[in-house]
Amino acid sequence: MTTVTGISRIAAARASGQDEWPPSWNVTPHAISTGRYIDPRFARLEHERLWMRVWQVAARLDEIPESGDFTTYEIGDQSILLVRVDAGTVKAFYNACPHRGTALGEGCGHFGRGRIICPFHGWRFDLSGNSQYVLERQEFRDGQLRDEDVALKEVEVALYAGFVFINFDPEAEPFEEFIAPLRALLDDLAIADMRHYWWKSIPVAANWKVAQEAFFETYHVPATHPQLEKTGADVIFGDRVDVEFMHRDVAYEVFAQGHGRFYGGKKTPMAGHTLAEERTGDPVDDMAGHLRLLLEGMDAVVLKEDLDILESLRGKPVPQGSSVQAQYVKALYAEAAAQNRPMPKPKPQILQAWGGEVFIFPNFMILPQAGNAMMYRSRPDRFDPDRCTFEIWSTRSYPASVKPPRATVERVTDGRDPRQVLLIPRQDLGNIPRIQKGLHARGMRHTWLAAEHEKIILNMHRELDRYLRS
Repeated sequence: MTTVTGISRIAAARASGQDEWPPSWNVTPHAISTGRYIDPRFARLEHERLWMRVWQVAARLDEIPESGDFTTYEIGDQSILLVRVDAGTVKAFYNACPHRGTALGEGCGHFGRGRIICPFHGWRFDLSGNSQYVLERQEFRDGQLRDEDVALKEVEVALYAGFVFINFDPEAEPFEEFIAPLRALLDDLAIADMRHYWWKSIPVAANWKVAQEAFFETYHVPATHPQLEKTGADVIFGDRVDVEFMHRDVAYEVFAQGHGRFYGGKKTPMAGHTLAEERTGDPVDDMAGHLRLLLEGMDAVVLKEDLDILESLRGKPVPQGSSVQAQYVKALYAEAAAQNRPMPKPKPQILQAWGGEVFIFPNFMILPQAGNAMMYRSRPDRFDPDRCTFEIWSTRSYPASVKPPRATVERVTDGRDPRQVLLIPRQDLGNIPRIQKGLHARGMRHTWLAAEHEKIILNMHRELDRYLRS
């Protein structure tokens, strides 16, 4: 395993003109070298040059809704304590008492009376990290210990769209510049209004990039999720030569700062589109059949209330010039208005984003829908290139009369267990460790990338290299 000292040697070698970037770390326009996923040296370099310098989602605000609430965020060997100070302020501290280094918080909880108290010797701090009490202060620094000497050390924080972003680098690019390529889209999708429905944390035997790249395209649907595209599965697993594949209608976009997105536009199940060979003749049946698969297979993106609204259209006439899809959207917004429930802006380009994905570099994904969003986060397991933690959130906006619950995590012990993980994410998670195993094969030098369907992967790696090579 390469140590931090080893990374220093790499930097020194670079400065002296030696080539310390092996071919197994290269990115080409058509391929990603396997060392980026399996080399412990690359994982260490990522920690120092990416994770210690990039804006990253450390928490959701609904994890810490009230003053005094706290949660912790772990990345590599660093632990960060996130504390809600007041309605508009969250502080992020290194999770260490300045006395002897004791972690001040574990998991999530609440600091009563606005006091952060070290469990070891009782040193006390306010929610802003200021020192309030030092036991036997006169014994420290010849009795000259100042409060500012022992204030909690902060990292940079930005609150946006219901998330707490942090950055370890005090000289990092401004958050506004980092998020600018996605801001208008996320604002119009009402992501800031999404609140906790459920949240699961799953250990996965794969590199963090392998885990998230499985969700960067829809090209995998016919093979991985055959129940969602039966005619496509007939080509993969049967004897058919070609059909109308749904992924051919998906559009992909990449942005500066490594961000990206894909969307199906008008030709998605969310928009009422079904493949010609799978239509029954009843547009409500066709649309409801696919949404039901998503409800039962994920319990996210599509929720029971959404399907109930679609079912309420059964037997009702569709006005001339309209469609079942248009009537469904109208009914969704009417119900939300009656409940005073936040919804995405009803712009055509926003409605077409439903059922797609927005990727926030380096490791956060949002799958938006009608007042709901599924979210993914992939993080390395310390410095092990073969392990990561993969998290899934199901979120929704709530009627004004309902107080959203505090976000709490369920720790999954086995991602293959149907009692813990529903079918669709279980199908995806079944592939990911197999990919990691294959990347170790000596006959595998690099992966191949589809020019259109996997362009978000390439864009992410190019941005990753901007951090690692700078």
